[in-house]
Amino acid sequence: EVQLQASGGGLVQSGGSLRLSCAASGFIFSDYAIGWFRQAPGKEREGVSCISSIPGSTYYTDSVKGRFTVSRDNAKNTVFLQMDNLKPEDTAVYYCNARTTGSSFQYWGQGTQVTVSS
Repeated sequence: EVQLQASGGGLVQSGGSLRLSCAASGFIFSDYAIGWFRQAPGKEREGVSCISSIPGSTYYTDSVKGRFTVSRDNAKNTVFLQMDNLKPEDTAVYYCNARTTGSSFQYWGQGTQVTVSS
């Protein structure tokens, strides 16, 4: 069974940092791209970042460029999202998901709450 568990969220003040982790199991981790998504109350879920199965290929939505950094450790089946200079508008539940080439992100699990105070 494919499972992805996001963790590391919490409450921080504006300008602070958090490091999220995504622990994966049930599939060949190195064959999958891993994406980070977030959803705030009353808003649509949006893609935040993605790291390809190919080393060095990373993507970020414009609102987090220069502040967030995604990385992966295939040996540990884990993806990280380093979030720096957090803003109140980053407040949301963050999820990680996985896909292979030609597929969609379909393995939704429990997210982790990130709250940034003013």
